[in-house]
Amino acid sequence: MNERHEARFYEVLQDGFVRCTLCPHRCRIAEGGRGVCGVRYCLGGKLYTLVYDKVVSQNIDPIEKKPLFHFYPGSRAYSIAAVGCSLHCAFCQNWEISQWAKTQLPGRISPHGEIEDREPASQWLEKLEEAIPGESVTPQVIVGAALASGSTSIAYTYTEPTIFYELAYDTALLARKQGLKNIFVTSGQIDAAPLRELATVLDAANIDLKYFKEQSYQRISGVHMQPILDAIRLYRGLGLWVEVTTLVIPGVNDSDEELKAIAEFVCSVGAEIPWHVSQFHPTYKMLDRPITPLETLQRAGRIGRAAGLRYVYEGNVPGVKGEDTFCCHCGALLIDRYGFHVQSNRIRNGCCPDCGASIDGVGMSG
Repeated sequence: MNERHEARFYEVLQDGFVRCTLCPHRCRIAEGGRGVCGVRYCLGGKLYTLVYDKVVSQNIDPIEKKPLFHFYPGSRAYSIAAVGCSLHCAFCQNWEISQWAKTQLPGRISPHGEIEDREPASQWLEKLEEAIPGESVTPQVIVGAALASGSTSIAYTYTEPTIFYELAYDTALLARKQGLKNIFVTSGQIDAAPLRELATVLDAANIDLKYFKEQSYQRISGVHMQPILDAIRLYRGLGLWVEVTTLVIPGVNDSDEELKAIAEFVCSVGAEIPWHVSQFHPTYKMLDRPITPLETLQRAGRIGRAAGLRYVYEGNVPGVKGEDTFCCHCGALLIDRYGFHVQSNRIRNGCCPDCGASIDGVGMSG
């Protein structure tokens, strides 16, 4: 059993409870209990993380897969994840790892973070820690692997990276010293204090804006909408490069009204923010919906551009050319993409070679 790692961002309450202040759930966790994410637990009046040294996935991805299209396009991101998530989206494509800690570990998590019908902590704790899947790694090992891979950045992704905050922060701090960039691919489910600290070592984020209805956020994903909107504003306000993704699900969030509301919100935060409208494929608990028609994505694209967004991308449909980058001033083709791969990049010194207009983004030149 590895040394236990105390979590950050929590308050000690009375009667052995703690309150996690990492995300808007603000779980009140009893002795022997876990938070909604499934990987933060209370022992002896302290909060610990189960995933500080357990990485369940390590891959080298094109930066476009995140998706980030205006952050060092064509580069590679060394991508890591741990099990657990603070959401329970019915359409999660990575549900095997995001929901693992909630469904496979001992005990049932109550709405207040308590484990019902649990054994005494002394009996189940070691079993719990040993059950977590993944490779035992340190921030130093992760950064070394990222450097060896030739990646430009490290992406904290696949699950909600906020739930492995301690590992992500320590890795990002070391990565920055080694000249690597750091990226969060996130639902935006994070409180302001940890986000402000994280922003000191983070460079960019792709944030999901899944719907623009509180009811949908609660019913399908198990969170509230307003904290997500607040986080998007704060990520941008703290100076990070931000892109936003909406998975367009037929019959859920594909109405003109809802797509317009999402586009107008994103534009209110910044017209330069790229908006990715992505094709849905049936998965996990949402198998009753069809694949998003291409016409729906193209309609969403028109809505986004009409709302004032400079860059709208119609994603998950390779070869249709909805993921190319065009100059928002003269309309010239600047970056030609096929799927996750950049085939050509005409941007020079951050500008369109045809009209000289500045192109929003970081590391955009080909």
